[in-house]
Amino acid sequence: MKITKEKTAESLLKVVQEKADVNLSACYQCRKCSIGCPVADRVESPPSEIIRRLQLGAGDELLQTGLIWTCLSCETCYARCPNKINFAAVIDALKYMAVEKGVAKPEGDAPLFNRIFLDTVKSYGRVYDLQAIATYKLKTGSMKQDMDKFPVMLKKGKMAILPPSGADKGMVKRIFKKAAQNKGTGK
Repeated sequence: MKITKEKTAESLLKVVQEKADVNLSACYQCRKCSIGCPVADRVESPPSEIIRRLQLGAGDELLQTGLIWTCLSCETCYARCPNKINFAAVIDALKYMAVEKGVAKPEGDAPLFNRIFLDTVKSYGRVYDLQAIATYKLKTGSMKQDMDKFPVMLKKGKMAILPPSGADKGMVKRIFKKAAQNKGTGK
């Protein structure tokens, strides 16, 4: 992917650093983030390259990289970084900007799954696996896929039939309200 310098007054680097609350100039390209990343070999640009591209003044073409939709947010990169750069927050900022600008559209069903997951958290205060999976399978038309695993998951206590209880739903509603007000600014 070719790097094109952003011609606007506010560079992508500055916006990402503000949204993610990180200082990317602290990265000296040791590549520990990329070496530990479980999806680095599945994308065209691993974490260290994304940071370097930002440092070099990459523009909106960076919002089209596959890593922003493939990142697991496992924070292995953060744990391995000697300068404690929170790359998962960088990815979240890039993802938010890509959606906001309409620059890139995620492939596959990940956005649908994320929306369903968050809807159950919003409703119950925590994820309700059974509802999330049933809704996902209905919307994707994959009802029969993995059905043999359902009884095993129930038997092992990995999934509950009843919705979760005991969560502070008021606190969760405040978190969602605050997130909507901040619109991904990280504040």
